[in-house]
Amino acid sequence: MAEGTAAAAAAASSCEVDLGNLMAYDPSHHIAAAPSSREELREECLRKATELAQAVADVLFALPPNEDRDGPIVHLPPPTTRLPREKHLPKPKPPTKWEQFAKMKGITKRKKNKREWDEQTQTWKRTYGYDRVNDDKDIPILEAKATDEPGVDPFAQRRDEKKKRVEKQEKNRLQNLKRAAKVGALPSHIQLAATALPITGTKADVPKKSRKEDLEGVAGMASSATASGGKFDEKLPGEKPPKHPGKHRKFLPVAEGKGMGNQEKQQNDKILNALLAKNSEDQMDVSKAITMYKVKKEKQRRKDKDTSSASNKLKAQKKPHKKSSKKKA
Repeated sequence: MAEGTAAAAAAASSCEVDLGNLMAYDPSHHIAAAPSSREELREECLRKATELAQAVADVLFALPPNEDRDGPIVHLPPPTTRLPREKHLPKPKPPTKWEQFAKMKGITKRKKNKREWDEQTQTWKRTYGYDRVNDDKDIPILEAKATDEPGVDPFAQRRDEKKKRVEKQEKNRLQNLKRAAKVGALPSHIQLAATALPITGTKADVPKKSRKEDLEGVAGMASSATASGGKFDEKLPGEKPPKHPGKHRKFLPVAEGKGMGNQEKQQNDKILNALLAKNSEDQMDVSKAITMYKVKKEKQRRKDKDTSSASNKLKAQKKPHKKSSKKKA
């Protein structure tokens, strides 16, 4: 027992323990002779792994614990071993036109407040989204300006201006994506949406120039990524509808009852009756057969009637000759 403890202490002294990553490594370990069998190699690996795990446990339990309601807790020191990344470093995103212009002019980005004082409701509101500050819907009266043209609806004009601003922002966003695609620095969520483009950091061949179809597919997937599938979103000028719109499956309700709840039972009865009708010659719906016979007879009667009326119209009508009242001399 003493020999095993001494061997474990000697092994722990030669190990390098990194508590930040909960790992241990023995740089001086080597196998003296090649193992004769796979079982011998497996036993040697298990023995060394047990020694390393015991070394980590000894150093871990030597740390001063802090008492908590869940039990003793220890704070691990920062890791000393730098582990490699799983993927490559992402490529730097190219600056947009506005970022280039701001850098050239020395414009610094200021942090805006998320809430502002609304004069209409006398409350603090958000500057964006639903129920935002100074919303056009909350303004009942607009002050006329000297430059306003007579006969122009100011509310409709504000809506049109907002629509144009949104379209311009969307156009700039697509242009930035196109510029980023040329250098292979598209965002990961856009690359996951586009099946033709590889994920950042992979060894797949990045196309030198993205095709127009790829960018249209990315824009279409991004526009339809809403709760309604893009049904109520406004379309951009020149935007094409999706080629393969997704179809949602409709499941019948689980609870049985009237209306929709009874459809599952009716559907099962219909399938069962169809199967029984194929396997049995005696089973036949008499009322359905009579109805089909009557409908067929009615269609045939109408067809004959239309044929006879068309033939009567095509016949030439002979005009009766009038007898002359003059007598031959």
